Amino acid sequence: MYVNFITILLTAVGLSMDAFAVSLTIGLDVDKDKQKKAALMSGVYFGGFQALMPVIGYFLGVKFTKYIESVDHWIAFVLLAVIGVNMIREALSGDNDKEEMPADYLNHKKFVMLAIATSIDALAVGVSFAFLSVNIISSAVTIGITTFLFSVTAVVIGKKIGDIIKNKAEILGGVILIIIGIKILLEHIIK
Repeated sequence: MYVNFITILLTAVGLSMDAFAVSLTIGLDVDKDKQKKAALMSGVYFGGFQALMPVIGYFLGVKFTKYIESVDHWIAFVLLAVIGVNMIREALSGDNDKEEMPADYLNHKKFVMLAIATSIDALAVGVSFAFLSVNIISSAVTIGITTFLFSVTAVVIGKKIGDIIKNKAEILGGVILIIIGIKILLEHIIK
């Protein structure tokens, strides 16, 4: 079966939605002077992982994915829930004076965890691509660029919303991450 560019692009948009939501959360609480860095990091990490995972899935094939699919939703849920709960805890503790504390959400370790959590589904997409007439390189590039653009845009939108709701932004961001984790978990449990 031949898969056209529109199908790949729609797949890319679908895969980028979790990264969009997480990037929106990052934008909610980012300082104005760190907005560009947050947007770039979101785009690079989320776009990069969304491009890489289908390639991995494509080459590893069905056998490996069967093992991953049995736990992928739990991995994503735990990563997102832990980060979300930590954000809420920090917001409620009152200890997070922005002038004194570095922007913890801009560290590379946290971005890697978020990128893995939001891109695990792309691994399964890559496996399905292996059975179709799909050029995996152009598909991965399309998915990566789409996710990059969605993620950068989401940080900007999140910053605008965060400026409006001020100190509640970090709590909202934590709640959003937990909801995304629950959504991923439920999508896989209720099939």
